[in-house]
Amino acid sequence: MNQLDQLRQFTTVVADTGNFNQMAAFAPRDATTNPSLILKAVQQPDYAPLLAETARSHRGAALDEIVDRTLVRFGLEILKVVPGRVSTEVDARLSFYAPATLARARRLIGLYEAEGVARERVLIKIAATWEGIQAARELEREGIRCNLTLLFAFAQAVACGEAGVRLISPFVGRIYDWYKKAAGPSWDESASAGVNDPGVRSVSHIYRYYKQFGIATEVMGASFRNVGQITALAGCDLLTISPELLAQLQDSDAPLSRVLDPQARDSAMAPVHHSEASFRYALNEDAMATEKLAEGIRAFAVDTDKLDALILAL
Repeated sequence: MNQLDQLRQFTTVVADTGNFNQMAAFAPRDATTNPSLILKAVQQPDYAPLLAETARSHRGAALDEIVDRTLVRFGLEILKVVPGRVSTEVDARLSFYAPATLARARRLIGLYEAEGVARERVLIKIAATWEGIQAARELEREGIRCNLTLLFAFAQAVACGEAGVRLISPFVGRIYDWYKKAAGPSWDESASAGVNDPGVRSVSHIYRYYKQFGIATEVMGASFRNVGQITALAGCDLLTISPELLAQLQDSDAPLSRVLDPQARDSAMAPVHHSEASFRYALNEDAMATEKLAEGIRAFAVDTDKLDALILAL
């Protein structure tokens, strides 16, 4: 078997793209999108008509509604390709306002349901700020499943587990990027690869913690820079992978073994709980997570602004 097929023995493979024409070749179970991926897609000739058609069909509607309808339109096409779930993201500019996040999440689910899609096939992506996590807590009570994204800190994972969210997306590559940049010339690539990669270590720790304490939230490693980061997380509940890296896995016949074991236990690991104050302090103490969370929200907000501009220009 190629590495992609080997990986499927331990882990659910998810496609990280808005390019629904491309993903079928890799037969993922689920797919994830974000504002940057959708923006990239709608600027391609194959997908630009989809944006124009959605905007024309809802001319006169509020801009934010047209954006949501565009996201759902992509989600509907993706669900024709994958048998499982699609993740659709709430506007990142609402990351610190729970009431608006709730309203947008409910609208997204309503748009899917109006098209005959059961809510079990949709994950609402929300940035893992304190406000986003509390919004997800309420949505989960309503049967709206959530994917908490831009997750860099263990404190974020703890709070998500306590909120009962369905799935988290801890980022691997962006953590790796931060530590590599911080180390500068002293960075040793070979010593920081595989299971020693700082992003891999972060996801592995979260996975072990969840399994040890019976937390049902699914762990989906995300944001990969190379195949080595993926193979070092074989056994994680899910991994969301770009088409480029999926192709590399598919083209390799190198042996791949399970790394993460759900039955493994660590006697030194203790349960952790967070109030709002302790969450904010723990996040503040983690320079990497603080910087990457803020950077991620800003980047998604910029791309949402660009998507707004494209719609207004039609």
